[in-house]
This record gives sequence, structure tokens and C-alpha cells, in this order.
Amino acid sequence: MADVLTRRAYLLAAIQRETTPVTTQRAAQLLASAQWPTTGRNTARKDLRALASRGFLHVLDADGRRIYQPTTGEDGRP
Repeated sequence: MADVLTRRAYLLAAIQRETTPVTTQRAAQLLASAQWPTTGRNTARKDLRALASRGFLHVLDADGRRIYQPTTGEDGRP
């Protein structure tokens, strides 16, 4: 369980550093470039969904694709 929390925390931090919204494919690439090279698209998709359900990410649909971007606080910071 701790590994899941650590992986999701890493993914959230990586998404916050991105300059554009993140797709599932990009999230899988971010995880693969870190210490979780065996994670695939399904794991990335579940992690994105979990982060969005907890209010850390906004979910948007663009051109029929789901994209994610960090939520911002009242002061405009992620």
C-alpha cells in the first residue's frame, strides 16, 4: 500500500511540473522514467483517476481524449 501512495505522490509532483495537461500515455511515460518502469497504461489510468477523485487533478475532455491538469488553490498555485 505504501508503494501505491508513493507512486501516486510522485506522479502528482511530476504532473505539477508539466507545462501542458497530461494524458494517460504521458502519465505512463512519467512513471516509466522513474523507479516504476513496470507500470503500464492501466496503472497510470487508475492513478490519474484516484488523484482526480481526491481533488488533486481536474479532468477535461479534449478532442475525445481525457486529459488531466493540476487543480489550483485560491492563490493560483497548484
